[in-house]
Amino acid sequence: YTIDYNLSTTMSPLDRLTELFRSFPGIGPRQARRFVYFLLASTPTFRHDLSRQIETIGNDISQCTTCFRYFPQGRVESSVCRICNDAARDATLLMAVERDVDIESVERSGAFKGKYIVLGGVVPLASEEPEKHVRLRELVAAANRDNLKEIILGFSATTEGDHTRLTCEEWLKGVAERGVKISVLGRGLSTGSELEYADPETIKAAILGKK
Repeated sequence: YTIDYNLSTTMSPLDRLTELFRSFPGIGPRQARRFVYFLLASTPTFRHDLSRQIETIGNDISQCTTCFRYFPQGRVESSVCRICNDAARDATLLMAVERDVDIESVERSGAFKGKYIVLGGVVPLASEEPEKHVRLRELVAAANRDNLKEIILGFSATTEGDHTRLTCEEWLKGVAERGVKISVLGRGLSTGSELEYADPETIKAAILGKK
């Protein structure tokens, strides 16, 4: 979703803010308008604090150079997130997910103790160059680690998620031929459901039932 900023200069402040909210994932025009009216009804202090947090959100956030998730910096700056830096995690297991928020959902289930890689989205159905949309080259590079035994494709049970899974399986054929197991989430996630919104028990069932 993109905003025509030339057109936005002729809009009212309400319409411009609505358009900005519409650019958020999963937010439609009515939801965006509700956000605007909520802000109008809120206190100036709340709006000021929200504005300040938006302006500064990137100041203490880094992107992990290993799994590509965003993470808050601690007292000691690091290029690697807490999960990737945890020696207790099982480095023989790698789960590929669509977005950062999916890692949070899987972690809440407590059923996975390996490492992750964030693809950064899904592969569009009509795309002829999927590597331009998600981190397929980075996935293959991570899959070529010497000690890796299994890759779990942890994508949403949607049409786009299934297409992304099939694309990843194609890119990982060489890795699979060398003996690395390629798994997908099993029963638990109903068709059409996104990993982000699944409850911990559902995700746990899907991980334990991977195939």
